[in-house]
Amino acid sequence: MKGAPREERDYLLPSEQARYAGLPELSETLLFKRREGVFLVVAGLFLGTLAMLNILGITRFIDLSFTVPGLGWEVPMPLAVGVLPYPVTFLCTDLISEFYGLKRANFVVTVGLLLNVWVMFILWLGGALPGFSGEDPTGVFFQVQTLAFGAVTASMLAYLAAQFVDVQLFHFWKKLTRGRHLWLRNNGSTLVSQLVDSVAVTLVTHFYAQALPIDVAEALWPQLLTFIGASYMFKLVTALADTLPFYALVKYLGRYMRLPTTDALPDDVR
Repeated sequence: MKGAPREERDYLLPSEQARYAGLPELSETLLFKRREGVFLVVAGLFLGTLAMLNILGITRFIDLSFTVPGLGWEVPMPLAVGVLPYPVTFLCTDLISEFYGLKRANFVVTVGLLLNVWVMFILWLGGALPGFSGEDPTGVFFQVQTLAFGAVTASMLAYLAAQFVDVQLFHFWKKLTRGRHLWLRNNGSTLVSQLVDSVAVTLVTHFYAQALPIDVAEALWPQLLTFIGASYMFKLVTALADTLPFYALVKYLGRYMRLPTTDALPDDVR
């Protein structure tokens, strides 16, 4: 028990809390409550965000295009509104991977997949059950249902690939660096997995759901690459921006739960 890797044992023994000088020793019961409480909050945020983005999905596209100052370059940024909260899911899985290990991270990812199936089932059931006479078959619910079916299908396929890539890469970098360079596993795993997600969700949304605002008078693939590039650029910026919050959360939660942090904030990002 005492010599097992963190992900193969439940909690640090109270005697192991000595590394936290100046902090009061906690009972195993209180450690259990704190660690399971944090896990519940982070996993709940992950699953709640996932459900929200799948419902919002492709119900609206927003235009965040901008011009590069001084160069005059026009950078197109068409984004589905469901993309906005998506980077939060990667921050959550990285936190779970850091503190609770590979098995729990993969478990939460799997539950997220089942949540997608549950959302699709309720949307299907809501449309299959009889409504009142005179109901508009093109009403708000059915519009949301059609868009959500496309969004959830695209999300499920992309989600499976991207989230599992994120978790596996996180632990690959953690093992390769022997627990050091927290910034590398946080960003290295997320940036690759979000590229996988951006490509998959764009292609499935177009070829399966036919839901992208494509101009049929223009060439298809340049437009698809624009959507992929815009989605990935947004995720790239937000992934890099979450490095400092990730460090701060790892440091604070590590002390709160008496779990050792494996890295320190590098001098160049202090």
